[in-house]
Amino acid sequence: MAAGDMASTRLGAGRQHLRPLKRRGLVLLRLTAIVFAVLLFCEFLIYYLVIFRCSWPAVKTPADAGGLGTPEPVLRAMFLADTHLLGAVRGHWLDKLRREWQMERAFQTALWLLQPGVVFILGDVFDEGKWSSSQAWADDVGRFWKIFRHPPHVQLRAVAGNHDIGFHYQMNTYKIKRFEKVFNPERLFSWKGINFVMVNSVALEGDGCDICSGAEAELLEISHRLNCSREQEHRPQECGDGQQLPASAPILLQHFPLYRRNDANCSGEDAAPPDEKYTPFKERYDALSQEASRKLLWWLRPRLVLSGHTHSACEVLHGAGVLEVSVPSFSWRNRNNPSFIMGSITPTEYALAKCYLPCEDTVLTTYCMAAGGLVLLTLVHAGLVASPFHFGWNMLRKFKTT
Repeated sequence: MAAGDMASTRLGAGRQHLRPLKRRGLVLLRLTAIVFAVLLFCEFLIYYLVIFRCSWPAVKTPADAGGLGTPEPVLRAMFLADTHLLGAVRGHWLDKLRREWQMERAFQTALWLLQPGVVFILGDVFDEGKWSSSQAWADDVGRFWKIFRHPPHVQLRAVAGNHDIGFHYQMNTYKIKRFEKVFNPERLFSWKGINFVMVNSVALEGDGCDICSGAEAELLEISHRLNCSREQEHRPQECGDGQQLPASAPILLQHFPLYRRNDANCSGEDAAPPDEKYTPFKERYDALSQEASRKLLWWLRPRLVLSGHTHSACEVLHGAGVLEVSVPSFSWRNRNNPSFIMGSITPTEYALAKCYLPCEDTVLTTYCMAAGGLVLLTLVHAGLVASPFHFGWNMLRKFKTT
């Protein structure tokens, strides 16, 4: 055999050897691209696609009714509840990673798309604040500010929940001060002519303890100031000449809901499941006591109440038509379909809308379908399974010939 023929034979054999390697490289590249695309969709894009559908509700202003004068400013507020950042005792690292990434992506996406002016978290910010050590608390707080970072022009405020400072029998001054050091301790917050009263509902036990007595005294002082703000024209002498609050009925924010028997009258896809709806609420545990609820409604005369704690949605009318909205949990750890409330608020009016986050089931189903597709592609490439395309084509050819 000539030398040229031998060289050609070797070259052809080398090319045949390279073809399987090239095919394997292309298959590996395709699989990598699919994995990257699925991760990009499930961990980033899905939050934009879902939250993009949310929009701020329209609120009536005097200008809409043909009134004259300066239009009332509209405050855009987000209301979250029960984030339950896991701690060092009960928090498995994988659970922390998954749940906290979900909340971070949801919150940061909502901030970017919706541009709120203020964010309120209605208690149970942390899961283990009731027993965490100083070091564990510092670690949890650091993770919180990473997840819920926000620009300086956006205010973030939170009320204490039973997981932050403990139930009444676990609560003490140290835990309350520790929480208030992280979040502004103001109980009365006024902005754009709107009054918000932020209540430590754990302290409304009504047993006369020092913390409870102090909380009630503070609420009575707030009640006095609010009553004086309502008397702008005929201001009583006991109101003094101090700084006046806006003449606006307050919005009450707290962790425990006002007293209700159960969630039987709650409806919607994010209400409590049927097997829990009719479970009686225990006063001072599942909801405030009847006495504490009456006091808050009488002292503060709010136009709207927002609460958390139940992890499920509910709307209840109290007294003379005061609406209370129970905000569902913001975390996948507590429900499959978390959400938050969007409020367009003026000194005299408000409008609320709910914004749902991606369902955990949707993300898990997407991953399972992608994993099944990857396994099928791998088996087809290995020759262990016939390609669905070729199988269908062969079936069609057989059908035509018959």
